[in-house]
Amino acid sequence: MKTRSRLQRFKESYFLHDFLRDPVALTSFCILVVFLVLGFAAAFIAPFNPYDAMNINIMDAEIPPAWLPGGNPDFLFGTDGQGRDLFSTMLYGLRVSLIIGFGAVALQAFLGIFVGLIAGFMGKSVESILMRIADVQLSFSTYMVAIFISAIFQAAFGLAKYEEIAVPLLILIIGFAEWPQYARTVRASVLAEKKKEYVEAAKVIGLSKTRIMWRHVLPNTLSPVFVISTIQVANAIMSEAALSFVGLGMPVTQPSLGSLINVGFEYIFSGSWWITMFPGIVLVVLILVINLLGDWLRDFLNPKLYKG
Repeated sequence: MKTRSRLQRFKESYFLHDFLRDPVALTSFCILVVFLVLGFAAAFIAPFNPYDAMNINIMDAEIPPAWLPGGNPDFLFGTDGQGRDLFSTMLYGLRVSLIIGFGAVALQAFLGIFVGLIAGFMGKSVESILMRIADVQLSFSTYMVAIFISAIFQAAFGLAKYEEIAVPLLILIIGFAEWPQYARTVRASVLAEKKKEYVEAAKVIGLSKTRIMWRHVLPNTLSPVFVISTIQVANAIMSEAALSFVGLGMPVTQPSLGSLINVGFEYIFSGSWWITMFPGIVLVVLILVINLLGDWLRDFLNPKLYKG
């Protein structure tokens, strides 16, 4: 009997079949792929480099979109208050927002899975200590932790130093603030899994706790983690945008979608609505498609909701 390859099994899977039959999930995925390509290929797609001072002319500030009176064909979506091409700046800002979103979720997942796995598998004393730490962490909102750390860092080291490490610092702040969500979910799954027969069988044949925990229990607890991750990516991007909007996120010199909205808000009452409007639309659509994919994945992985 010929063994099917992983690709063949994937093509015949219910996952792909159900995904291709769902127009909302398929459309959301296609839009997300477009955003990913635009963001991570910004250096090749963007007509201007907003980080290069040679491409910026203050005399080009607040030029409206090309299709409006006074627009310039060289600037499709107009320019911002510094004279930067808004389309190029949005592409680079999209890349920053995506890096922070995925980076923060990777950190959240690493910390949460590790803590949740240890807490669920190692017994009551370890579980009690780790879960109380998670409860203390949950008592502080993400924005409170992020604002507190960002404000202290900027005050202690100055804005110039903050600009140098803004991206990794925001990944660290947002990632550290949300890991208990993963820890609680993984712990609950581990408590259910470790009572099953395959775990008892693994103990009987002499496998160590560490091997059982990481090689056998962990893979069976990842389904809810995937669902949480899609939602948390959207939450992380929104957290970065909110922090940038209040001036504690990405600096103006390193644009993200949130910092662009913040900068544009200062000009919206002078008639330069496009500086805030277009980055805001991109941010809303990005969050929406990620949440729609998360909803579909949750329904597919939930046997009570999945209809096939």
